[in-house]
Amino acid sequence: MKLKVIYFSALFLLMLITGVLWGTWFTLTRSLETFSLEEFIHIGKVIIANVAFPMPIIMPLGILFMILSLWYNPYRKTTGFYLGVVSLGFIILTLLITLLVLVPIDNEIKKWTVLTALPEWEYLRDKWKVFHAIRTLTSVIGFDCFSGFILSHTDKK
Repeated sequence: MKLKVIYFSALFLLMLITGVLWGTWFTLTRSLETFSLEEFIHIGKVIIANVAFPMPIIMPLGILFMILSLWYNPYRKTTGFYLGVVSLGFIILTLLITLLVLVPIDNEIKKWTVLTALPEWEYLRDKWKVFHAIRTLTSVIGFDCFSGFILSHTDKK
């Protein structure tokens, strides 16, 4: 029973992480270049503020529960187990892209106004767009692999 709670918690948190990233990419990121500087700054600040509190909690918790899922998993050396390990790698890569590339850009955007934005704001916007797409892909792959990990153990007693 304890393992099922850990599995469920990990999958639920991973779904939230991936959902936030997929939703942003699907509804906004693909069309960023259509926004004026003023719109881009406004949208950026709103999104940054919306995720500033929950994501630093959800993401580490998701990774922790993924680790616990692997640690307590009784079926080592199976394809399903290795899918879980691969998933963890993709989610850690997602976190690294966030912390090393996207958060520094976000921190820059938070300081901007239309008058104080960097002259290369379009370059930063495009860089953010590319890395957000990569991060979304890594989180979706991570979610898929972790789902395979969970499903590979549903028929075992």
